[in-house]
Amino acid sequence: MPPPLLYDLDQIDFSKPIFDIDAIRRINPQRNQMEHLTAIVHVDRDNHGVVGYLDVTEEEFWVAGHMPGFPLMPGVIICEAAAQLAGFYARKYDLLGGDFLGFGGMDEIRFRAPVYPGSRLILMARCTKLRPNIRAVNTVQGVVDGKMVFSGTIIGVPIKRETKSS
Repeated sequence: MPPPLLYDLDQIDFSKPIFDIDAIRRINPQRNQMEHLTAIVHVDRDNHGVVGYLDVTEEEFWVAGHMPGFPLMPGVIICEAAAQLAGFYARKYDLLGGDFLGFGGMDEIRFRAPVYPGSRLILMARCTKLRPNIRAVNTVQGVVDGKMVFSGTIIGVPIKRETKSS
């Protein structure tokens, strides 16, 4: 049985993004085939939550090979999209510091239905435990056409650029 949704999606206006792809790029460092967010549509500062989406297209790098003739979005990419959403919030509102955010781990990830090209993958994240400059634990969920397609917990950690020695 899936957990309750973090946010009532009927209460969110998806036609008016708060942050579009250009605004996301000012915060998140991922580019090209590693960009997995289209827009951010809701920010909940009181509960450290955020809602965004990825419009999954036929042009995704994985379509030709996963699976040939039956493109199925890889679970690892779904998790990456959720991490980028949680990372956007953490960087935008300076929860963790660091130059980048990285995966610190994942727990209880469950895939409940497939995601295909042509889908809008709605992503939700809420920071449930925060240790500034150490880690953030986020509950994450994904929904397509009103159905939860995945849920779990993602841990984000700050990463600092190391000065290269000469």
